[in-house]
Amino acid sequence: MTRRIRGLGRGRKTRRTLERGGTGTARRLNTELGGWAGVRITPMFGRWGYFVGETLFACFPVREKEHDLWIRLRPDEQRRALAAGARPHRRFGGRGWIEVNVESPADVASALGWLRRAYRTASAE
Repeated sequence: MTRRIRGLGRGRKTRRTLERGGTGTARRLNTELGGWAGVRITPMFGRWGYFVGETLFACFPVREKEHDLWIRLRPDEQRRALAAGARPHRRFGGRGWIEVNVESPADVASALGWLRRAYRTASAE
């Protein structure tokens, strides 16, 4: 009897959502951020991870039902974002992370300003 060696042979299929680069709002974000120099988009733990080099600067859910965009900012920018209506991340607020709901194209446009700041900070590291 031949046993299947783990890591070789046929693995499970990639979900269609991942193959298409997301759906809905996630697709809009992935299209925009994917055009920025040095940005790598990787699915991780049910979220799209946005990296510059090895630095994670934002995450957005893969599932269309979820809308919380996580962004990592410098402390001064985090204070400005919180004053503008963002909320601190439930676990990593002390490390500069904020949460913003992104449900419509208008929300994507407003979130891009904070994402650009996070991208610049991550690029400088």
